[in-house]
Amino acid sequence: MTEVTSDESRSGDAKELLERLRGGLIVSCQAPPGDPLRAPAHIAAIAASVAAGAPAAGLRVQGVDDILAVREVVGAIGPLPVVGLWKDGVEGVFITPTAAHATAVADAGAEIVAVDATTRPRPDGRPLRETVAAVHARGRLLMADVSTVEEGVTAAELGADMVSTTLSGYTPYSRQAAGPDLELVAELASRLDVPVFAEGRVHTPEQARAALDAGAWGVVVGGAITAPAAIAARFAAALD
Repeated sequence: MTEVTSDESRSGDAKELLERLRGGLIVSCQAPPGDPLRAPAHIAAIAASVAAGAPAAGLRVQGVDDILAVREVVGAIGPLPVVGLWKDGVEGVFITPTAAHATAVADAGAEIVAVDATTRPRPDGRPLRETVAAVHARGRLLMADVSTVEEGVTAAELGADMVSTTLSGYTPYSRQAAGPDLELVAELASRLDVPVFAEGRVHTPEQARAALDAGAWGVVVGGAITAPAAIAARFAAALD
C-alpha cells in the first residue's frame, strides 16, 4: 500500500472542498461600519438563516470575531465552508492586507482566506507570496481578490488556489461597470488552471447564472441577499 503524505492529504482535501463549491452560491454575510447589523451575533444569525434556508455552497465572512461566531452557529446546522477575510482600513489594500491578517483569519476557522491580490502596494511593504505561504502553512486555501486579468494570472503563478473578480471596478485602472464583470470572468476562466469565482455587483439571479455561463466556478453574492439597507434603497429608487 502506498503511504499518503500530509501534502497529498491536503491536496485531496483541497480538491474535495473546491468540488463542493463548483457551480454553487457563496453568500457574503457582512455589514458596513455603522450598520445596526454590524455585530458578530447579528452576522452569525444571518449566516444561520442562509445555511438553514438556502442551498448555499459556502459563506464569505469578514473579521475574526464574525468568523468565530459564524463557525459556532453554522457548525451546529451543518458543514458550510467559510471564505474568511479581514478588512483593515478604508482605502488601498485593506482586504486581509498582510500575512499576519491572513494567519489570524485562518486560525479563526476559515477554510479559505480571501486576500487583496492587486498590484497596489501592500501596507507592510511585503510581497503577496509571503501571504500565500502563510495561508498554506496553516493548511488553508487562498482566494485572490483581483481587478484585472494580469492580477489574476500573477496571483495564480504565486500559488493562489482560486481567483475572484471581487475588486473589478474598485481599482482606478480596472473596468468600471454597473453589474458584474462577466468579461473578466470569461477572460480569467480561459487563461487560468485554478477556479475563478465571480464576485462584485451581482444583483440578480439572472446575473449569477450568466456568471456561471461565462466560466465562473462559483458565484459570490452579498448585498443582494444579506444587506437590507442596500436592498431597500434599490426598491425605493425604483419607486422614486
